[in-house]
Amino acid sequence: MNTDPPPGEGAGTGTPLPEVHEPGASDSPTDDVVLVTQTTRFHTSVGVAERQDDLSADPPEIFIPTGTTFSVVSGSAAPGGWRFAGIPSGAYFLRTGNTFIVTSAREVDIGRHRLGRPDTVFSNTIVSPLQLNLVNMAPWVPYGGLTQPGSSLQVASAQLDVYGAVDVFDQVLDGQTHLLSNNAELWTSTGYMLPVFEADKGDRLYVSQHDQLDAGTLPDGTPLGYSALVRSVEMGAFDFVPDGFTPMPLTGVMRPVPMTEFPIEWRLPSFTHYAGVVHPLATASLPSFYVMPAAHGLSDGWVGYSGEALSLLLPRGSSFNFTRRLSYGNPFPASWAMVGGAQYTFRVVEEVPDGSGSLFSLSGSMYTYEQLDSLIAGPILPRVSPPRELTIDGVPASTSREVGSASPVIAWLPPSVGTPSAYRVAIYRFDTRFRAGVLHQNLYVPGSMTQVRLPPGTLEPDAIHYLRVTAVDAPHYDLAHHPFSSLDRLPQARADAISSFFTTP
Repeated sequence: MNTDPPPGEGAGTGTPLPEVHEPGASDSPTDDVVLVTQTTRFHTSVGVAERQDDLSADPPEIFIPTGTTFSVVSGSAAPGGWRFAGIPSGAYFLRTGNTFIVTSAREVDIGRHRLGRPDTVFSNTIVSPLQLNLVNMAPWVPYGGLTQPGSSLQVASAQLDVYGAVDVFDQVLDGQTHLLSNNAELWTSTGYMLPVFEADKGDRLYVSQHDQLDAGTLPDGTPLGYSALVRSVEMGAFDFVPDGFTPMPLTGVMRPVPMTEFPIEWRLPSFTHYAGVVHPLATASLPSFYVMPAAHGLSDGWVGYSGEALSLLLPRGSSFNFTRRLSYGNPFPASWAMVGGAQYTFRVVEEVPDGSGSLFSLSGSMYTYEQLDSLIAGPILPRVSPPRELTIDGVPASTSREVGSASPVIAWLPPSVGTPSAYRVAIYRFDTRFRAGVLHQNLYVPGSMTQVRLPPGTLEPDAIHYLRVTAVDAPHYDLAHHPFSSLDRLPQARADAISSFFTTP
């Protein structure tokens, strides 16, 4: 049962955190030691390798709430991790990097899952020029807009953590079935630098062609196309060191891949219904549906990202029951699984409070990720809706203003649909130089909590910020003990509530 007061009550008065009881957490007042470890698990086609990481380069910290303030405990190195002594029972804030975890567990592993060999060497670049020599492609279809996506190329690997879309700068003619070009680029989209490929370790790449398939028409009669993987080649093992200048070779004979057809009933009005909960002035933006490969299966969750096998975008603001039969191709090993994802984004356009008069679009989303067969077993509906009545120190967060506190209380009401396992409070800082929102800090709190006081340093002084508070419905999520690795497990649904801009003195 939720023991927090309604949003706004107790804000600024030092309302204590509720007791957070997790399985395995000790409640003994003499058990004052917390051990933080970081275990990275690397997933490949030949199994999983574990590595215990050294935390000394960026050690975690513990923030203990004491009324309206926090005391900070630094801890020290210990066998296998980082040890904190003198931590009282009950909830505390564990900081790692730019993320805070609210937990009362005595042992916390902040490790993650990764794709690829644990001995992978990474380059110093995220982009590489390409030398393309691909034949036997499906006839190329030029891009024609949101609902006419045309043809495209992607790469992924079963040995390394690499995925990216291929940008071809030469004109590819309608119906062309071969591609010979040195005017192309690959940008990695995994969050890491491009890896070094080593032939003697079996490093290879899938090169896949996505083609435009027919999904019938929209309610107004407009033709609707979507993008699906139709041909692929897995290149032989090769050596390559990305340096940003030397072209990476992408060569091979593209082959048709087995196609799978499936039905989908996506009830879009059930998503657009929540626009005003995301933000009182939000409007429905873009609905999208994806089928994505899960490399090496789902035994440890959906680890990493290897591109899409299908992607479908619908026009902005679409709100009708989308019922179709769609198809995708699958060139990957039988041990890989397929994940389905349905997402609807919402946005509110606001004036940036810097005197420039410029406008900026703040966005939030509702989405569900699940094993594909489970997702399409029935109509696609929201598993969780956005948190309600978001406030900052008791004032509606949709009110653009200057906050007077360095550590304000963020509060909300639970969603009307779903049972959150956790909430994520993401604080963004608006960069006035680049006119963009930059993720500044994250806080994850248990689903039993509906308010949290921001720790010191979470907000920057004399800056423009906005919030995104997300309800996370993930039945296998273990926030207390494995806050990052267990978030890979499916099913998972999220729904955002967003604030307006606010400033700090």
